[in-house]
Amino acid sequence: MTQEDAQRGAPPRPVPQPRSAYAVFRQIGTRWMDNDAYGHVNNVVYYSWFDTAVNAYLIEQGALDIHHGETIGLVIETQCNYFGPLAFPQTVEAGIRVARIGTSSVRYEVGLFAEGAEMTAACGHFVHVYVDRQQRRPCLLPPSLLEALRPLQSWPDGG
Repeated sequence: MTQEDAQRGAPPRPVPQPRSAYAVFRQIGTRWMDNDAYGHVNNVVYYSWFDTAVNAYLIEQGALDIHHGETIGLVIETQCNYFGPLAFPQTVEAGIRVARIGTSSVRYEVGLFAEGAEMTAACGHFVHVYVDRQQRRPCLLPPSLLEALRPLQSWPDGG
């Protein structure tokens, strides 16, 4: 951040994050169709990887039943900062952590790494509001979800 930015009250400029800033990792293979005309993964694919990493983790932990569960998560906010290109053919490693838990919402933070890289190629977040599947109204986070989130709340560099 420049001195001028600081004086204006501008937020700090995003910077790449190290692997140690994330609690759990998931590998995601890139696909030929992920690349754009510029020879790297198109920006919209990164958001798909955020969803894939978090929701796969929740399903594996038994905290999310996408077909029959009474509670579902709806995305209400998302953001991504890009630091370096990713491209097919490459394996991406998505690091996951939880930054904030409310009564009906969770802020997930995801770092995307080229396989074996120490720093993120991109990182961002999204917020799920958990709602009753039928009513689509916010509800308390289920105990199974809270239990699955526990390991994502602490990580060596920040939790």
